[in-house]
Amino acid sequence: MHTLIVVSHPNPTSRTHAVAAEIAAGIAEAGARHTTELADLAAEGFDPRFSAGDIAHYREGAATPPDVAAEQARIDRADALVLVYPVYWWSMPGLLKGWIDRVFASGWAYDEPPGGGIVKKLQHLPVYLAAIGGADLRTYARHGYFGAMKTQIDHGIFDYCGAPVIRSELLVDSHQPDASALLATARALGRQVAARAPRQDAARAA
Repeated sequence: MHTLIVVSHPNPTSRTHAVAAEIAAGIAEAGARHTTELADLAAEGFDPRFSAGDIAHYREGAATPPDVAAEQARIDRADALVLVYPVYWWSMPGLLKGWIDRVFASGWAYDEPPGGGIVKKLQHLPVYLAAIGGADLRTYARHGYFGAMKTQIDHGIFDYCGAPVIRSELLVDSHQPDASALLATARALGRQVAARAPRQDAARAA
């Protein structure tokens, strides 16, 4: 099993990167058959801007921009996708949202046939979300922020493409000095990703 972990944070020493590392460590505990790849969008310099080339691909069937095609190929090689990101204004950072805007494109993530309806093309791809927030759970619950995030991200993005969100985790109080509980949850998430692998492989084989 091969898992692609996508992380969006400009600081490699951030809690976001620490969470991604713990998820990878949890997956590694399952043994050598379970491999991970880290896509560090900030370090790699991914351009999140939806360009004229992206519009031409969507509206006119022009060729997929090369950087987008490379990201799609990276996802195609994966058996699971994990997104790790800080919460900015009760959503994901613009860098990660732009990655989704460009990469989860029509013709690859979904199709819109002339007769209407949606063809969901990523039903084979299990998705795990790890959002790192600075506020406490009561703040998220009181204002309905996490529910709103799940509506726009879990349902609005991934369900639209058919990709099942297996777990959507909100890791809070990331500014506290003791991050042991947060990192333990991240490692447990990695174990869950690895534990699901045989069932996912069997589903693909069937």
